[in-house]
Amino acid sequence: MPVEKIEFQTKISDKKHFDTIIIGSGMGALTSACLLAKDGFSVLVLEQNYLPGGCTSSYWRKGYVFETGATTLVGLDENMPLWYLLEKTGVSIEVKTLDLPMQVYLKSGKILHKYKNLDAWITEAESVFGKKNQRKFWEFCYKISNFVWETSLKQTAFPPTRFSDLITSATRANIAQFRYAGYSLLSTEWLLKKFDLLDNQEFVAYVNEQLLITAQNHMEEVNVLFGATALCYTNFGNYYVPGGLLNLVSPLIDFLEKKGSELHLKEEVKEITSLKPELDEKNPVMHRYQSLYQVKTNKDTYTSDFVISGIPINNTLQIYDNGFQEKYKSKILKSEQVNSAFQMGIVFRRTKAFECLHHQIHLPEPLPNTGSASIFVSLSHPEDTLRCDANEVIASVSTHVKNPEKNMVFDKKVTEDFILEQLEKLDFFLKEDVLYYHASHPQAWEKWTKRAWGFVGGYPQYMHTKPWQMLDARLDGKKAYICGDTVYPGQGIPGTVLSGIIAYEKLISDWHPKKMLIPKAP
Repeated sequence: MPVEKIEFQTKISDKKHFDTIIIGSGMGALTSACLLAKDGFSVLVLEQNYLPGGCTSSYWRKGYVFETGATTLVGLDENMPLWYLLEKTGVSIEVKTLDLPMQVYLKSGKILHKYKNLDAWITEAESVFGKKNQRKFWEFCYKISNFVWETSLKQTAFPPTRFSDLITSATRANIAQFRYAGYSLLSTEWLLKKFDLLDNQEFVAYVNEQLLITAQNHMEEVNVLFGATALCYTNFGNYYVPGGLLNLVSPLIDFLEKKGSELHLKEEVKEITSLKPELDEKNPVMHRYQSLYQVKTNKDTYTSDFVISGIPINNTLQIYDNGFQEKYKSKILKSEQVNSAFQMGIVFRRTKAFECLHHQIHLPEPLPNTGSASIFVSLSHPEDTLRCDANEVIASVSTHVKNPEKNMVFDKKVTEDFILEQLEKLDFFLKEDVLYYHASHPQAWEKWTKRAWGFVGGYPQYMHTKPWQMLDARLDGKKAYICGDTVYPGQGIPGTVLSGIIAYEKLISDWHPKKMLIPKAP
């Protein structure tokens, strides 16, 4: 029996001026929006799609609910970004804790269980990869990942681009931060060499494919701080959202609307203009606090005091140049430096119980058309009848497509058939139990998200880009800001949420409420 079609209704007024206009409704954008709305700002979120959430959302097709992109929810542990957002806003979401976060199918045929408990995970890793230095390696990585999470909400002035940022960072610094900072200059490849694990080829292949999930790159390009955190995300709380990740987004939008803010769907921003009002000599203070931005969409024109772009920097500069293209020239990644995705949504009959919902499968040969060495498979929860019937399973299958501009379209059937064959060989289903499937390549991603070349997962990690060289939340040095997965700190739901927190905090820091008070005209 088909599940109910997703219809998203929002409340729209005839207002044309808002304190802040936010472009896009991904998790970074919604984080900034909710925190500003909590502080009393009137916020307008403009989303070009008919559904909110960006790459963290769900869509209905043929009577089933599929995930748009992200399928793994982490970040709810104390002192993590999503936990912070929910604590500050009082928003609650329904989640199911995953007892076993992931299984990894290695080329050798071994199945690796990624347990949350560190000791259980180390025992498993030793049984698969051999005992040599596994415990030392994983205890070190876990220590680093704990440090990264504990530091992330303290150092929200990072990366520093103003003297005030340096002051804030210095006042929040501790000995551990100085002790571990140097690891941002060393690669994860160096870390494996340090623990004499580079000759363990099966382990090297495992690390590289795991890093692709969150860091979007291999160990030689991922610094130790990010790499250790990426490798240990299954050692923290992993969760499933019944009904799909749109139900992570929906409560945040409810919060916005209760605070008097708005979300406009199917409204694409075409141009942002920085206004230059004439100076009123009788009241020069008024000049500084007038509406600074005009935002034109495919439907209307609005003004605001602040703008936050929640879309990639590549797309942001297409709608708001203002003469700083040169400033960002060296920091904007090209197609050959990013990834898009090939994704399949598969529905099949539930004929067995699965040990876990998330599976990384290392392929026996490169995936046709993409050259990928692995695929990631996420299954619907057996108790989730909001996405499909109880006797059915929805599988979201995704893998990377390199240099998407050169690979926007290809013969999907060859890739689909290969994936279906691999899943049948691994006993996910029999071919006759497959009820429906569809697939999308980079062109479809570009159409859905409007992101350049349909690239997903954010900017990959590169060693030539140090953390303090990543894009800052301040976009134009005035009242325009940016968040999302192309600015610091980068990828994944926790990373994008943290970027939204940073954009919010820098806006407030730059324009303290006392400074933002508009004096009454004489």
